[in-house]
Amino acid sequence: MKILILKFRNIGDVLLTTPLVSNLKHHYPESTIDFALYKGCEEMLVKNPDIENIITFDHLRIKNLNFFARLTEELSYMSQIRQNGYDIVINLTEGDRGAQLALFSGARRKLGFPVRKGIYSKLRIFDQLGDDKKLQHTVEKDLQYISLLGKKSIKKSVKIFWSETVDAEIEDMLKTNKVKIFVHIHPVSRWMFKCWEDNRMAKIIDYLQHDKGVRVIVTGAPIKKELSRIDSILTLCKTKPINLSGQLSLKHLACLSSKAKFFFGVDTAPMHMAAAVNTPVIALFGASYPSIWGPWNNKTGQVFKNKDGIQENGFHHIIANSNHDIFYDNRIKKTRGMTLISFNQVKNTIDRII
Repeated sequence: MKILILKFRNIGDVLLTTPLVSNLKHHYPESTIDFALYKGCEEMLVKNPDIENIITFDHLRIKNLNFFARLTEELSYMSQIRQNGYDIVINLTEGDRGAQLALFSGARRKLGFPVRKGIYSKLRIFDQLGDDKKLQHTVEKDLQYISLLGKKSIKKSVKIFWSETVDAEIEDMLKTNKVKIFVHIHPVSRWMFKCWEDNRMAKIIDYLQHDKGVRVIVTGAPIKKELSRIDSILTLCKTKPINLSGQLSLKHLACLSSKAKFFFGVDTAPMHMAAAVNTPVIALFGASYPSIWGPWNNKTGQVFKNKDGIQENGFHHIIANSNHDIFYDNRIKKTRGMTLISFNQVKNTIDRII
């Protein structure tokens, strides 16, 4: 049997599909499982023993082509999918691309979420539809397809894999910086409205290093606006953390988190990666819903609630504020809830761990 999973979303979204992959392989051990996704997200699945082929779509390059070149690329990708001869296709997004590929895949059985708008919303594409209206964690939302296939979810752990080389390189980095015990902080997001106030983030870094005596390693994506925001935070610090922003691959980032005392940050892919390697997480939620995007607890599968304040879920903690109103401060897009999360709330949560 050949199974194709389609997930055309962001890095964290792709990582959270891995429990679905594990369950498919458990119930169909002789199957070949392929995964189609946007280029840039594949590191979440590379070395996953349950996945045979990763089929990337370079959407950022293709969208800048002229109409005919773009059409050629789209048709070539569709042809590649169809030629693989899948028996089951599972589409995990509500947009056009996944629906289009499922429709033309030639698969005997197609499962997916209803397309929300456009021409594909008017066509009967899927044999069975997932429920995209229920308020549920993203892991559980994807796992519902196991039930639709008439099976029971057995495994619910989010997983990411890396090579021994990556592990050795991170160990060398820690030795070079003479670091044994540290906290991993990923302070920013590609979506700036998810970020906390720079001065508060700087105070937390100083609190950890000065008051708690724990080294801090700061990371960030190699993206100009993120690096600039991190520079702003570090300028406000009175202590000097180790700054590895823009220097690590996603695999190195996950490996680094696995060795940290805990991870602190906002709702980003690195937060999900830290939870996936069973590192305690403290995360701030003032721009998204904890019940949907909270750090997944691999040990219990329990989820956070959409309520304000500090919550604990095993060794994971969140501080949330449900005011998601958007506003601009000095031309920086912010969410009211993130500004309402206080330094003391985070400090008190850290005190529970250290």
